[in-house]
Amino acid sequence: MEEKLYDYMDWAEIEAVVYSEENHPRDILGPRVTEDGILIQAFFPGATRAAVHTIRDGKQTEMVCEDEAGFFAVLLPGKKIPSYTLIYWDGDGNQMEHYDPYAYPMQFTEQEQKQFENGICYSIYEKMGAHPVKIDGISGVYFAVWAPNAIRVSVVGNFNNWDGRAYQMNLLESGIYELFIPGVRAGDIYKYEIKAKGGLTYLKSDPYANAAQLRPNNASVVVDLGKYAWQDENWMKKRGVTQGDKAPISVYEVHLGSWKKPDDGREFYNYREIAPMLASYVKELGYTHVELMPVMEHPLDESWGYQVTGYYAPTARYGTPDDFRYFMDTMHQNDIGVILDWVPAHFPRDTFGLSAFDGTCLYEHFDPRQGSHPHWGTLIYNYGRPEVKNFLIANALFWAKEYHADGIRMDAVASMLYLDYGKQDGEWVANIYGGNENLEAIEFLKHLNSIFKKEFPDALLIAEESTAWPKVTGDLDDEGLGFDYKWNMGWMNDFTEYMKNDPVYRGAHHDQLTFSMVYAYSEKFMLSLSHDEVVHLKGSMYTKMPGTPEQKMENLRLAYAYQMVHPGKKLLFMGQEFGQEKEWNEKQSLSWELLEDKKHLQLKNYMAALHAFYKANPALYQLDEKPEGFEWINGMEWEKNLLIFLRRTRKKEDTLLVVCNFSNVEYDDFRIGVPYPGKYKEMFNSDAESYGGTGVGNPRVKMSKKTECDERKNSITVKLAPLSVQVFSYTKPETGAASNKSAKAKTAAKAATEKKTGKKGKPAGKTEEAVKAKKTTKTAQKAEKKVSEKTVKTAEKKQGTTTATEKVEKAVKQAIDSKPVKTVEQTVDKLVKAGKSAAAEAAKAVEKYRAAADPEKKPATKPETKSEAKSEAKPETKTKKSTGMSELGEELQRKFETEER
Repeated sequence: MEEKLYDYMDWAEIEAVVYSEENHPRDILGPRVTEDGILIQAFFPGATRAAVHTIRDGKQTEMVCEDEAGFFAVLLPGKKIPSYTLIYWDGDGNQMEHYDPYAYPMQFTEQEQKQFENGICYSIYEKMGAHPVKIDGISGVYFAVWAPNAIRVSVVGNFNNWDGRAYQMNLLESGIYELFIPGVRAGDIYKYEIKAKGGLTYLKSDPYANAAQLRPNNASVVVDLGKYAWQDENWMKKRGVTQGDKAPISVYEVHLGSWKKPDDGREFYNYREIAPMLASYVKELGYTHVELMPVMEHPLDESWGYQVTGYYAPTARYGTPDDFRYFMDTMHQNDIGVILDWVPAHFPRDTFGLSAFDGTCLYEHFDPRQGSHPHWGTLIYNYGRPEVKNFLIANALFWAKEYHADGIRMDAVASMLYLDYGKQDGEWVANIYGGNENLEAIEFLKHLNSIFKKEFPDALLIAEESTAWPKVTGDLDDEGLGFDYKWNMGWMNDFTEYMKNDPVYRGAHHDQLTFSMVYAYSEKFMLSLSHDEVVHLKGSMYTKMPGTPEQKMENLRLAYAYQMVHPGKKLLFMGQEFGQEKEWNEKQSLSWELLEDKKHLQLKNYMAALHAFYKANPALYQLDEKPEGFEWINGMEWEKNLLIFLRRTRKKEDTLLVVCNFSNVEYDDFRIGVPYPGKYKEMFNSDAESYGGTGVGNPRVKMSKKTECDERKNSITVKLAPLSVQVFSYTKPETGAASNKSAKAKTAAKAATEKKTGKKGKPAGKTEEAVKAKKTTKTAQKAEKKVSEKTVKTAEKKQGTTTATEKVEKAVKQAIDSKPVKTVEQTVDKLVKAGKSAAAEAAKAVEKYRAAADPEKKPATKPETKSEAKSEAKPETKTKKSTGMSELGEELQRKFETEER
């Protein structure tokens, strides 16, 4: 038998295996049927003995040592390969037994390989990497890696003493190396040993690994992703609506490692520990989403995750893959979406990673002018290589499928689009047309976005694109890139620079406020105040603000409110919501102790109120992407640092009037043009006392007047708080009251006529009362005119639009005892609101004023109605300065003028 066995020995192949240069080991190792029986060959480096143990009969057959390096062979009788294990003894006499890894067929189909070669095998991650599986009833792990230019690739790990000679992988035509290793389990660690052309041998982490060791270790870890039981069905069903383009979206950007740190000396919280804490906090503040800075495995903490080495592995800093799934699940069960930062633009040069993976520039370009970023010291993907595109596209799909990611935010898209990004002349290569556009990257982005939206139409794609590249969020069918949103970096830079100025000097920079609306609808924008703005000596948002600590808080409230009322979705980096004072440092926890200070706690509570207001008003988000959702009232008040505009939906009654005062000046009786006649009520004021502000505001509803302002027929006068955003809601005029007013006027006119003619048996005394009312009206008009002439000069000196009528009211009030005045004011207010405009009612009002001035004289009117009595009994609204009487004065003036005519 040994002579026949010798005839089957292929010594060249045996030498290749022994010297670890065989890339088709299945051609020689493992079992195969021959004319003389079943030939089984095995390589056990350094073994002294080996045997085959057939499972069915339990027989153990000694193998022949054909090469002293540890190559063994045996011929078993029969024509059918039996189930067997291999037994061998090492140089120390230790016995090992396992199933033969070369006895199992490859798991790739020909179609999968062809698709991978063409860059369209979107589920390639299900085969690539390390996957616990059962083949022919035997448990083990199937390994696969793409390394087409390597001489040999082996799987090494804690299961084979990291010996690259033991598990040499089989090369497929597609350039994929694969091998099923029985007995390897979840939790085992491994790498690939690669022998490159030229003989250099080195270790690489698995590009498709689903887990990795905690840095500084970098081995890949076998995990089973098929065991977690999701409980977020409700969220997944509704997220298409929850994060649709007509929904409110406000994102809390988080770096998990420094949001909070444990008090017990550990460096990080586990995903499972931080999930409920973060979910509770985010819900309390009213954010709709969190965005996680990259959680993919990375070696350097200071990179914040933006230099990735493990694209398919959640970082081990915070736990296992299932721990991260628990985190995602918890967020979803609390109705919080999760957006993941993702880095397809570049990767680090770490030797255990993708750099020169198989001894050649496999993932990157060979030419450094195309393949490296000088500023970041990183490498650029070769987007023209189908397998590289497949690696990245499948990775984006992987996070959406396996971890239920609600969105992908792509980092540094601008660096992908431009060949000369961050480079000097001579450091880049033009495209085939001589331009600086990266045509391959453009095609890659379109390809990725089209497939992603096809698979996950309810998930978001967001681009961090810092230039004016056209149609980033445009439709793919219209030459767009197909993103859902683009970070508005221009707004972020302009706005933060503007806010740094002392209010005294802001007027000279007014264009930094208004310019964003010039291009606001060129893309679908997300307004971001991100981590990039609070690191590298840029200071926190708090320290960017000018003035005293109190003024800094006022400016912060103004800034965040302005972001909320400006068209576009919202994003704010962690810590800025409560006024983090120090610059962000990834090694330290946020300054949570600041919440013991009233000012910082008020700011945090203010953000919760701001979010509640944002989500309650569709005008602030429904038409974010449509020009009809925004309209200027006055954007030219640069000397006063004012912006006044409307936010709309398609329903008139949803309209919001927004007034932004970026000066520290309070404006009294400031007139503003309004789009419709009706009532305007202050719904939100960033300067309210409860938020730590001055409390200047407009507690009473403002009724529009037919006074032109801002090129509009109607206007209102309001108080403007310093450093504030004030938002007014609109209510239509009460049509029923108007009809009642008209009917009352007709009735009064008819009654006056009847009194004159004496018809219907009316007593003559009634006619005298009507005459008296008319005389009273004329007397009031004369008095009003006289006082008006005396006070007009003083009125002109005051800021705003104080009228002569208001001065009349003031003069009358000064002549009356304070207590009766309140009663008179409430009564007249009730008359005006009821729409009573007949001459008799006007006379009644004047008589009440006179009676208040002279208590002994009683008004010549009928007893007050129940509704009037009720109105008089209402408590007075407490304000620093009531503006209600000014409006009543104007209303009475018009009534008198109408009656006179």
